[in-house]
Amino acid sequence: MKLRLTGLLLSALVLAPAIALAQGDGIQIENAWSRAAIQGRTGVVYLTIVDHGAADRLTGVSSPVAQRAQLHESFSEAGVSKMRPVPSLELDQGKPVVLAPGGYHIMLMDLKRPLNQGDTFPVTLTFANAGQVTVQVAVQGAGAAMPMHMPMHGNGMPGTKP
Repeated sequence: MKLRLTGLLLSALVLAPAIALAQGDGIQIENAWSRAAIQGRTGVVYLTIVDHGAADRLTGVSSPVAQRAQLHESFSEAGVSKMRPVPSLELDQGKPVVLAPGGYHIMLMDLKRPLNQGDTFPVTLTFANAGQVTVQVAVQGAGAAMPMHMPMHGNGMPGTKP
């Protein structure tokens, strides 16, 4: 029984949403997660950004697990789902910005290693004022949807800014 509880606790810690709070600059990153992906292919990162300081802007992303990382936006045009790179993302004080399936997200191009369910890896977000914030991303299954324990913020629409 004790061994089973220990295993459950360890699993919960690995899959628990990551929270990073930058040193004194007011940027908080919550619920960083990704889907499993194959080495050499494209991966994705979803998370929530809460700016508790002055208004700021996300200007860049990087991760050692990929050759390149970019901020992207999914959208629908004439009934066709599309995606495009976004140079930056505005943040308003106290208004969470959710990067989620169907909206804003981080693309990881040319993965240097596979992203396996249960793994974690770092992603660094660069802000115009706050500088760099690094967070650990929890890898979910390949077809995972937004985990149920991750609350939707703002108007409830994934990938939108209220």
